[in-house]
Amino acid sequence: MLKTGGTTKAVGDAAEAQALAYLQRQGLTLVQRNYRVARGPRARGGEIDLILRDCNGTLVFCEVRARRSSAQGGAGASVTAAKQRALVFAAQHYLQRLARLPDCRFDVVAIDGDHVEWLPGAFMA
Repeated sequence: MLKTGGTTKAVGDAAEAQALAYLQRQGLTLVQRNYRVARGPRARGGEIDLILRDCNGTLVFCEVRARRSSAQGGAGASVTAAKQRALVFAAQHYLQRLARLPDCRFDVVAIDGDHVEWLPGAFMA
């Protein structure tokens, strides 16, 4: 259950922990948490909340979104086109470090109140 009190960062951290535990129960393995990249000295690039590997070896870039309720479209609807571009930018940066490119996908875990919804392949790069 997502706690709604506290700072935005504390709520976000709790949502990420809840999502990670959920995905691990589904068989995914954590590779890295909170991968950040900048576009320049004063420009934000993007952050990937969770990077995981599924049982078939696919690298999963996962965005975690949480809302108190599903009103106004809910957590899943808050992953806008701009947010998707930032995630793709960060994923491309991460993949440059690898010797071999694995299969990849972008997932979203949407937490609306007590309801957790996992959206595998939520969008394409």
